[in-house]
Amino acid sequence: MTAVLYRLVYMSRNDITDEIDTQIDGILKTSRENNRLAEVTGALMFNTGCFAQVLEGPHNAIQATFERIQCDERHSDVTVLLFEPSNKRSFSSWAMAYVGAQESALERFGNLGDESGFEFTALDGDDIYNVLLDNLHDAEAQ
Repeated sequence: MTAVLYRLVYMSRNDITDEIDTQIDGILKTSRENNRLAEVTGALMFNTGCFAQVLEGPHNAIQATFERIQCDERHSDVTVLLFEPSNKRSFSSWAMAYVGAQESALERFGNLGDESGFEFTALDGDDIYNVLLDNLHDAEAQ
């Protein structure tokens, strides 16, 4: 029997204060290893103010992954924007894609935290999902 697929979208405040590139590289490396084993796919968006992420996979794997994120001291104000069953994976090729290094991505979402006043409940999970998906396709084209 195939597990029901879920999609979770969250945002959090970035609490990384030093060695940002090294910290992000570490997050990506660990996430890719853990996600591959747990059959979780997704994408991470980062700017100096906040993280936004889409996770896709079985319910229990998503819950376990999200629990680790909530306990990670590099995040605060972790807020779920969307958690629902999904018919398909949109990030199936990526254990954890990274959208953040491209200039076009920074132009589109660089001020999300500031614009919302870090009131993440004012943001829409579908909007964050679409920004990640659009920017991932842009990153692949480069």
